[in-house]
Amino acid sequence: MTLPTPGFSFEVAAVDGDARSAQLTTPRAIIETPAFMPVGTQATVKALTPDDVASTGARIILANTYHLWLRPGAESIASHGGVVGFMKWPHALLTDSGGYQVFSLAKHRTIDDDGITFRSHLDGTLHRLTPEEAMRVQALLGSDIAMVLDECPAGGAPRNVVQRAMVRTTDWAERCLQMDAVEGQARFGIVQGGTELDLRRSHLQTIAALDFDGVALGGFSVGEPTAQMYELLGRLGPMMPADRPRYLMGVGTPTDLLRALSSGIDLFDCVLPTRNARNGQALTWGGRVNLKQARHRDDESALDARCDCSVCATYSRSYLRHLFKAEEMLGPRLLSLHNLHFYGALMRKAREMIRVGELRRWVEATLEQMHELDEIGEAEID
Repeated sequence: MTLPTPGFSFEVAAVDGDARSAQLTTPRAIIETPAFMPVGTQATVKALTPDDVASTGARIILANTYHLWLRPGAESIASHGGVVGFMKWPHALLTDSGGYQVFSLAKHRTIDDDGITFRSHLDGTLHRLTPEEAMRVQALLGSDIAMVLDECPAGGAPRNVVQRAMVRTTDWAERCLQMDAVEGQARFGIVQGGTELDLRRSHLQTIAALDFDGVALGGFSVGEPTAQMYELLGRLGPMMPADRPRYLMGVGTPTDLLRALSSGIDLFDCVLPTRNARNGQALTWGGRVNLKQARHRDDESALDARCDCSVCATYSRSYLRHLFKAEEMLGPRLLSLHNLHFYGALMRKAREMIRVGELRRWVEATLEQMHELDEIGEAEID
């Protein structure tokens, strides 16, 4: 199925329940979905080279418009051929609008119907972010997929505040679409609505009716109970356009991904696998592993016997623990590589199970094993 922007297509290859396995084609890459996008906030996936990231199977990453706009500047990056030329990433790229980061500044920003005025967290300088400016900056960054500016209300916000954010997000989405299209850059709309199903359904219908190349769900994982998020995703996923990519923004854990893709979501991003890696937490087929725990001090076994990444093939848990206890930078690097490899393998296996019609059985068995062996939360004795 050809998408509105020339050079982009989306083809569903298999369906199992609400889940689907598909292929998203951009001018730079072919992305098999469901897919996880590693986060390269400042034109780098922390501690890893682009070759490292590609070795995990990733063919699309996310970069952050807010941070790159402020440093080193969109014009500077454009002179290098965009983010992909700047960081030497040869595959696809999605950029967010920068809105989420601006809203997180709280006391340092003001919002009105036209846009957001904020002070840089770097030097306190005043900036203005509008729907048009967000698209202009993303055009300079040269991403394959640009996200429109939206208003993400805080978790637990009153209904009237959520409704106001929906109206504003719709207006901003329409303004983004009124701008001239950028060659080779698709545009995704964003659905808000908090945790109330009627608001989510209403806003989904509004955004889906616009001429976007894909539709994203924003405003999740902002403090709501995970069971509530899963319930909403189970209702919303099947309502999303069947002929376009569906993207769940900023989520999440392996459990989150498996529950969401079972509801029909295609794309995910989250800092969790690399952030947790930098804090000594490995994500495995047997659950989370806290390498700082004393139990791993003399453990000569591989991090995950079911993983075929170079880290698991080469290093023992004992050595990896030593790197973190000694505060050696190699520790976060190796664990980041493993965690992203695990996420890639999780998505590949999910696609396989969808194709053979065994997703539900496999998901339940996988989650049971992960939760049974999970060791996070146990105190370290050393």
